[in-house]
Amino acid sequence: MNKENTLFGIVGLLLGLIVGFMFANNINQKSAVAPVPTAAIKQNSNMPEGHPDINGSTNPAGQLIVSAADVQAASDKAQQAPDDFQAQMKAAEVNYQNGNFAKTVEYLKQANKIKPEDYEVIVNLGNASFDGGNYAEAEKWYTSALTKKAEDVNVRTDLGLTFIFRDPPSYDRAIKEFEQVLATDSSHVQALQNLTVAYTKKGDAPKAKATLAKLEGVDPTNTSVSKLRDDIQKIAAK
Repeated sequence: MNKENTLFGIVGLLLGLIVGFMFANNINQKSAVAPVPTAAIKQNSNMPEGHPDINGSTNPAGQLIVSAADVQAASDKAQQAPDDFQAQMKAAEVNYQNGNFAKTVEYLKQANKIKPEDYEVIVNLGNASFDGGNYAEAEKWYTSALTKKAEDVNVRTDLGLTFIFRDPPSYDRAIKEFEQVLATDSSHVQALQNLTVAYTKKGDAPKAKATLAKLEGVDPTNTSVSKLRDDIQKIAAK
């Protein structure tokens, strides 16, 4: 997934601005969706800054968090027991931790076959697809999740991001999703940040500036504010 430098084409802009959902925390806590990342995966160029590691681990140099032997063991168990939900979820988890998003999706899809109504599996399929750079697939799973829980503002925020990152992007659709989140939760920091980015990328300086002001009011110590303000000024000057 190519999250870095995508929105503005400026090195470092996206870092710290876009926060997606996390997958492994959902598995470890029976998939409790959190408003900000609480567990994570391999740190790599595809993830936003601040993406914390799973179970408190750190991986600053991009080393494997889970050993190849442990990944293989979990994967073998899942393949040998295709009807074992927990085995599929464990294999998905360890593959996700090591950044193997295609394999993660494979095991999650098998888990989805076993428990098609499991909400967190559906959300995690969206997350893993997103992290693998398959934004259309992520959109499909997030949309499916929202048919079950339309009020889940975190999933809807990530749905909005799929429209920003895809090629070509659809800023109007992203804006629609972020505004719907804010209609439910006017203080949702990630939605405010992402909406500011979307308006800026679209070239709408007045709306970007107004949204940034709301973000500052909600989160005055937000480290993204100064960078967002600089980029709004750049488009306003054109």
